Amino acid sequence: MKLYIVRHGETQWNKARKIQGQVDIPLNEFGRTLAKKTAKGLADINFDLCYTSPLIRARETAELILAGRTTQIIEDARLEEMAFGEYEGRCCSKKGWELPEEFRRFFDGPDQYQAPKGGEDFAQVKKRTGEFLCELCKKKEFENSNILIATHGAALAGLLNNIKGKSLAEYWGEGVHKNCAVTEVEVVDGQPRIISENVVYYDDEVEPWEE
Repeated sequence: MKLYIVRHGETQWNKARKIQGQVDIPLNEFGRTLAKKTAKGLADINFDLCYTSPLIRARETAELILAGRTTQIIEDARLEEMAFGEYEGRCCSKKGWELPEEFRRFFDGPDQYQAPKGGEDFAQVKKRTGEFLCELCKKKEFENSNILIATHGAALAGLLNNIKGKSLAEYWGEGVHKNCAVTEVEVVDGQPRIISENVVYYDDEVEPWEE
């Protein structure tokens, strides 16, 4: 089994550095362009199936990558972005910061991060993404399949944190992946192994998420 895990394309809230969480924000035109370029980069992969977060920015990214194919797309809520509750819609850039100081633990100390009202902590996101991953890797009927997975920054980091067997303190690994970046994972005997991580198929400049 091969998994191709992609973060969604850019949205206007990404550009404005607003926390999206589970607010259903669509891709902007640049985000669609990135997804189309990613589609060209993955054109030689015969995708047998696709799993996507139900949120439109991930679903649309998957649809653009799979445009012209007949690949089945299945929505799974476990791939949704981390919920930020009352913080959703606030700016988290260094210059436009609109959050309590303790929110900085989101970046610098995920194991100490306290979820806001209506939000999730990292342990919860790691658990649900881990359950999705474990369930998928055990599916014998997919052991020779290529599967596209469209998700979000924090959820994707949760998947990779599970694969790497790292602690919550190491949740971010290499950091937030770029929009439409692809991570390839090989699954043998139910065990996932990362082959390549955070690969992009475009030359466009995308500012780091934290700036």
